[in-house]
Amino acid sequence: MQGRSGLALNAPEVSIVVPLYNESTVFPLLVERLNAVMDQADFVIEVVLVDDGSHDSTPLQMADLSTTDPRYQSVFLSRNYGHQLALSAGLQGASATEAIMIIDGDLQDPPELLFELYAKFQEGFDVVYAVRRKRKEGRLKKIAYTAFYRLQKRMVNIDVPLDSGDFSLISRRVTNLLNTMGEESRYIRGMRSWVGFTQVGIEYERDARAAGETKYSLKALLSLAYNGIFNFSELPIKFITNLGIFTLLLVIPYAIYTLIMRFVFDTVDEGFTGILLVVTLFSAAQLISLGVIGEYVLRILFQVKGRPLFVVKKRIKNRNVSDG
Repeated sequence: MQGRSGLALNAPEVSIVVPLYNESTVFPLLVERLNAVMDQADFVIEVVLVDDGSHDSTPLQMADLSTTDPRYQSVFLSRNYGHQLALSAGLQGASATEAIMIIDGDLQDPPELLFELYAKFQEGFDVVYAVRRKRKEGRLKKIAYTAFYRLQKRMVNIDVPLDSGDFSLISRRVTNLLNTMGEESRYIRGMRSWVGFTQVGIEYERDARAAGETKYSLKALLSLAYNGIFNFSELPIKFITNLGIFTLLLVIPYAIYTLIMRFVFDTVDEGFTGILLVVTLFSAAQLISLGVIGEYVLRILFQVKGRPLFVVKKRIKNRNVSDG
């Protein structure tokens, strides 16, 4: 395998895709651990670093590294597109002949697990995903993640493994399929499950962030959760139908009761509070229904525009700088 000499890098067998956003603090440690993995491996590895519109010194550090070490390829996006699209840019840029590993740049996903994932891949699995056995995060966040994954499993129409994120090793043919999927609201772990083929999980203990602060805000986490549900489930739309049927079953007996009281007993129940509660209940149901429909319509809107998923501003590969 090519080290840090001036010779051209051989065709890599494995690519490691790492999306980065304002990770200047953790970057030196990330490179140190990736170097150790590449030096230890008996197969050729390239690292594809993707800058997702960082505002700190991350792009400068990436450029300096990629122009001196041909094992590192850097992709610079024109702005911040979000984690999933940055991953997609890395997958499109990866040139490995066998497999691609996806990790996060904060080192919560240990790069050293590559060897265990690759050993399973060599057994014939197309996807080897990492399952979080233990998370070193706040209690509330762990409860929220646990609840979401189990709710998602009940709602979606594909088998997304519990407690597994994007951290995985996927074969070249699975990567090629993911690259052909042009959906705008991407949920890569769901897309990875959707393509099928042979898949297996490996448990690991998820580390705490090595340095810096998390870049996933509550808004970003909710957006990812929505993509995980609305992109792979018909249940929200069916929920509206069931809600309508349930509401009708409630209204019909009440309507019959009201007619009997009016025409048989010549009296009608009065009460502003009761009317207010009924109006509020049905208004809430209508707003929820419109919100669910809106989520699907919004995804259709962005999809039919046909815009590129992301724009590459600059790329450095084999120490050569190119635009787009």
